Amino acid sequence: MGRPKGSQKPHDLKQVKMLAELGCTQEEIARLLGICAKTVSRRADIKDAIEDGQAEMKKSLRRMQFQKAREGNVAMLIWLGKQLLGQRERIDQEIREETVIIEPIPKSGTDA
Repeated sequence: MGRPKGSQKPHDLKQVKMLAELGCTQEEIARLLGICAKTVSRRADIKDAIEDGQAEMKKSLRRMQFQKAREGNVAMLIWLGKQLLGQRERIDQEIREETVIIEPIPKSGTDA
């Protein structure tokens, strides 16, 4: 039997959001809060805080990637071009077809 309705323990949603911004998983956040992972997935307020934190993390990461690209980081320019612009490296492949004829080796000796 679970807890009676209305007896939910309040959690620091700012802390939940901050942990999600750092990239912590729901399981890690639950463990750090001292609650069950199922509780995290059931509680709308906690899930919302996690989604907000994850969105903030993605925004920060994207900002840093674009900053590196603006600074001329070639690897980041190539990666962003592939991800956002659909650019691909063209690999030229040449297909060669050959026919190989294998002839039997004549026996040497005096079999005649």
